[in-house]
Amino acid sequence: MKKIYYLKTCDTSKRILKQFPLDGFTVQEIKTDPITVKQLDEMVDLAGNYESLFSRRAKKYKQMDLKDQSLKELDYKQLILSEYTFLKRPVIIIDDKIFIGSNKKNIQLLIQNVINKNR
Repeated sequence: MKKIYYLKTCDTSKRILKQFPLDGFTVQEIKTDPITVKQLDEMVDLAGNYESLFSRRAKKYKQMDLKDQSLKELDYKQLILSEYTFLKRPVIIIDDKIFIGSNKKNIQLLIQNVINKNR
């Protein structure tokens, strides 16, 4: 499976997706086509937990004063499903590997995996 979850209004996601060919990927824009419970559970199976998929950069994180709350895994799951901006972006799945977010090391690994898969 090759799948990308992204937000078209996110400049960082757009910049990352321009760095490699999208041939063979299913691309899902999460605002217009929200993720399902099944999709989120598939991501968690690869990521290990909901917290790793959760974005603390979302404006609603501060608006909802979540910083001072003790969130549990179920809280992260519910928040991601209720508000698309809480999903760390982009989330890219290549077979049994998942790449979450935009940190530099993660993107380098992603690009290496995409290039190796296309050879």
